[in-house]
Amino acid sequence: MDISAAVVREAGAPFTIESLVLEQPRPDEVLVRIVATGLCHTDLVVRDQVLPTPLPAVLGHEGAGIIEAVGAEVQDLKPGDPVVLGFAACRECAPCLAGEPSYCAHFAALNFGGCRQDGSKALTDTKGPVSSHFFGQSSFASYAIVAAKNVVKVPTSAPLKLLGPLGCGIMTGAGAVLITLDVGSSDTVLVSGGGPVGLSGVMAAASTGAHTIILVDPLASRRELALTLGATHAVDAAAPDVADQVRAIAPGGATRILETSGNMKAIENAVSLLGARGKLAMVGVPKALDATFTIAALPLVSLGASICGVTEGDADPLTFIPRLIELYEQGRFPFDRLITEYPIAKINEAIADQYAGRCVKAVLTM
Repeated sequence: MDISAAVVREAGAPFTIESLVLEQPRPDEVLVRIVATGLCHTDLVVRDQVLPTPLPAVLGHEGAGIIEAVGAEVQDLKPGDPVVLGFAACRECAPCLAGEPSYCAHFAALNFGGCRQDGSKALTDTKGPVSSHFFGQSSFASYAIVAAKNVVKVPTSAPLKLLGPLGCGIMTGAGAVLITLDVGSSDTVLVSGGGPVGLSGVMAAASTGAHTIILVDPLASRRELALTLGATHAVDAAAPDVADQVRAIAPGGATRILETSGNMKAIENAVSLLGARGKLAMVGVPKALDATFTIAALPLVSLGASICGVTEGDADPLTFIPRLIELYEQGRFPFDRLITEYPIAKINEAIADQYAGRCVKAVLTM
């Protein structure tokens, strides 16, 4: 079938809206009419080829839509079902069977390879194949083909047009707080970076009743927004005494830290603010893949503190997305306040606005 999609053809080039041909779904796949899809930082680092999905490609990995057709082997989904598209996981390897699909043994190939596991691509233009199945979906398009095992059916009561980011960016911040860091009411939580991932972490921490939640970010608008989303304090990341300001709020240090910026100095700062038995979860992607940071070993040992990396919030979309929707419907996770909608034709404008801080989370509507 003919579809419309935002295509990137060269590293760093603008997206162009083009007509492509999409295959019909295979027996274990579904065809989804995309209603809207989130714009994520990962899409842009792939556009710039920091992470090398083969170009030309259709990116997009925070899709939400309506199932139009199902393959012969699909049993639990049917045409008309509203769905959110999760990242790709084989659902058969040891990490997947242990309930940790974000650490799937085939994660890199399935999500960044630009093709199915067998190497086939579902998209073509007049010159030949175009990379598809980015994060198992390639949802910068009017339609997408997705493996049924990674599709999440959602309630008809939920605002489908806004739900796509629950599949990656929002899930990452909330999952890091609720799953990895297991934040509770007695915790002092520090969130480094007030983008969509960090602010999702703020909302998730607030949903647990954490008594102190501190956001560090250079944008005044993000700090102000965080205070309305549940943060108890906000500190300017550009201030020369950030660490001192945080220590004045939390003299014993933070028991839980979410680091979303990927900035090496910010990470070192965050490590220095860990309290006794504190835990720091790193989700930010650095600009250079070989970036390193330095920490003092003795304080880490003496505090019994720990640092870990986190992918996709350590979450399984099949169970965690419904959990986030339930929190939203209870009024405890107002992620809709992060979102600004743009038509897909204005994708490059949305990117510029997101980079400039004019919006927090862009969602592209079809």
